[in-house]
Amino acid sequence: MPRHPLAEFQALPYPILDVRAPIEFAQGHVPGALNLPLFTDEERARIGTTYKQVSQEKAVHLGLEFFGPKMSTMVKQAKKLAPGKEVRLHCWRGGMRSGAVLWLLELAGFKVHLLDKGYKDYRRAVLASFEQPRQWRVLGGLTGSGKTDVLHALAAEPHGQPVLDLEGLAHHKGSAFGAIGQPAQPTQEQFENNLAAALAVLPADAPVWVEDESRQIGRLTIPPALFAQLRAAPRWVLEVPRAARVAKLAAEYGAENPAELAGAIERLHKRLGGLATQQALAAIEAGDFTQMVELVLDYYDKTYTYGLAQRPNEPACTFVSVADCDPVQNAVFLQQTPGPLAPK
Repeated sequence: MPRHPLAEFQALPYPILDVRAPIEFAQGHVPGALNLPLFTDEERARIGTTYKQVSQEKAVHLGLEFFGPKMSTMVKQAKKLAPGKEVRLHCWRGGMRSGAVLWLLELAGFKVHLLDKGYKDYRRAVLASFEQPRQWRVLGGLTGSGKTDVLHALAAEPHGQPVLDLEGLAHHKGSAFGAIGQPAQPTQEQFENNLAAALAVLPADAPVWVEDESRQIGRLTIPPALFAQLRAAPRWVLEVPRAARVAKLAAEYGAENPAELAGAIERLHKRLGGLATQQALAAIEAGDFTQMVELVLDYYDKTYTYGLAQRPNEPACTFVSVADCDPVQNAVFLQQTPGPLAPK
């Protein structure tokens, strides 16, 4: 079977067909890949059990029994997924499953490019990509400073700066309220795959802006090698007046589901204290989102300030004072402010 090493495989322009079982695909897959499973989850489990408890030969025979009746259906599905009839293909290790589907599709007139060593080799490359040193520029600031908006402004013209949006990839804004209004978070494995794909299109020799994050974004973890680089990078901290931050957050959360806001407040109960929690819940019920934000910001501001103080071995911060949360203007100010490692 003709096989492509990973870099060559990724450079090809054809659709990627992942023939692993649906449960494997859902756990993590190459971004943009399409699932054409050779076996269902149940069939895969039965084959695995037969392999372990009986023999490899019996497992192969069982696999053939499952494969035979579905060959015609698989070809029809493949034609829908890849009308051009030229595809990239992989399974877990580049073994029997991808070999069987390659044989079937070539018999049906497809041209198939097989990934050598399969998805397992792709995952190895994903994890290795987080070790690659980069020139990070970390953007910090208290809650409500509009850091994500500023990142997007930096990425847009006229700046055109390389940017990594970790919260966008994680589908979470990083606080107790972070899941509100967001799609469901991906699995940890898929987050890493999407993150590696985002890194791959960034220039390796130019500074990249990224938001200052804790190790966890919702239930996802920033890969340790990447997180260590971010903590060692120079940091710019936006100083936005509290009134501007309150107004921004009140406008944003005022448009969200009150029940979800109340749930987030309940999760913060131990940290806010009983009185502040009750006051915040009452403010939500009354539609007074400014009051709710004022109460919650007391906690978040103390937490962020304390967190900065606990990082004495990291590069010094450069504080950038701005008048409001205007992301376009604040992106200009950042561009004009030398960082802690910039030449004098």
